[in-house]
Amino acid sequence: MQQRHEDIDSTADADRVLGRRPVLAVGGAAAAAALLAACGGGDSPAAGDTSSSSSSSAPASSSSGSSAAAGGSALVELSAVPVGGAVSAKSADGKPIIVAQPTAGQAVAFSAKCTHMGCTVAPSGAQLKCPCHGSQFSALTGKVEKGPAQAPLAAFPVKVEGGSVVAG
Repeated sequence: MQQRHEDIDSTADADRVLGRRPVLAVGGAAAAAALLAACGGGDSPAAGDTSSSSSSSAPASSSSGSSAAAGGSALVELSAVPVGGAVSAKSADGKPIIVAQPTAGQAVAFSAKCTHMGCTVAPSGAQLKCPCHGSQFSALTGKVEKGPAQAPLAAFPVKVEGGSVVAG
């Protein structure tokens, strides 16, 4: 009977070990998914959607003077954007964008989502810096100045109306 008792004990041990393996596999997969999600976006929950922004071929710009009905609500006051620099803003649908003023009275804008992994870039003078992996972009053109990103930031069409930068 001793033999049979040991067989039962070893079978029970095998069941316990095998029973833990799927749990460990599921737990490991969940941890890996959480790690990938953390690397994929540098946004705080308040920053919004992680989907990519509209990608126009070129940013629109104009001088003050057209009717407000053609544009939309102000994204930012032009006076708040330094000439030769940029500020963070949000589009009408709440997505993060960057608004720059390359020359006095001219505005351009880009998606604030890094083209490497989707983190939100931040203005730093004439550059936009990604806090996640170190990519740097020109605040005035959206072009990559330092990788790992390889594609420029997507243009976001804007125009200047009555001292405000509006979508358009």
